[in-house]
Amino acid sequence: MTILDHIIQNKLKEVNAKKALFPISVLEKSKAFVRSPISLAAALNHSRTGIIAEHKRRSPSKSVINDQVNLPEVASGYKKAGVCGISVLTDTKYFGGSLDDLALARNCVDIPLLRKEFIIDPYQIYEARAYGADAILLIAAALSNNQLKQFSKTAKQLGLDVLLEVHNEEELQRSLLPTVDMLGVNNRNLKNFEVSIEVSKALSEKIPNDFIKISESGISDPQTMKTLQDYGYKGFLIGETFMKTDNPGESARNFIASL
Repeated sequence: MTILDHIIQNKLKEVNAKKALFPISVLEKSKAFVRSPISLAAALNHSRTGIIAEHKRRSPSKSVINDQVNLPEVASGYKKAGVCGISVLTDTKYFGGSLDDLALARNCVDIPLLRKEFIIDPYQIYEARAYGADAILLIAAALSNNQLKQFSKTAKQLGLDVLLEVHNEEELQRSLLPTVDMLGVNNRNLKNFEVSIEVSKALSEKIPNDFIKISESGISDPQTMKTLQDYGYKGFLIGETFMKTDNPGESARNFIASL
């Protein structure tokens, strides 16, 4: 089994337990459920940098990245730096995040928030809405064709933007859906965790212009970002580069200043 298989197996148990405790009818009563989401896709279309900065405490490949920083400080620092949106990891077991992180970030900033999660059930999309997300991530490698269609449709019905992540051409071809706003190319191989921006370069010309192109993972310097912009990418998901420093917000600001 790959690490993705283990994560999904754990996620199924986790979601089933939460559905029993907090049914969708409860989630729909959340204050955040009635707010108007801020479109991440629209923000990317009008952004100079297209940076989606990530709050990530740890990962299976890097273990602890930064579990000392204060989330409100990170979120506020990112906003002041001028990022386009913030990605919030909500998986607890493998990434050290939680839905409380998402809610806290929502209370701190008024820019688009992406719920970064391994979504394997429509329930989690309602959760995202209830905790203040503006967009969700769907991972093609973890979902069937029917799930991709169903989940992206549910997200749009709830007013959320959809970022669909792919790793290869096969995943890309089954992800070209009218209910998808952004196509993200993950430069990290989920089987061996190797990272190469050549993945983004190779898939760029195969992504129709109807979708906003986002490159994920391995973007550690401004020059890499500039190179990917030449391949048509408008969005850049950057986490570890900022989070591994003592002050992620300042790190993001310096990164943007050097573009």
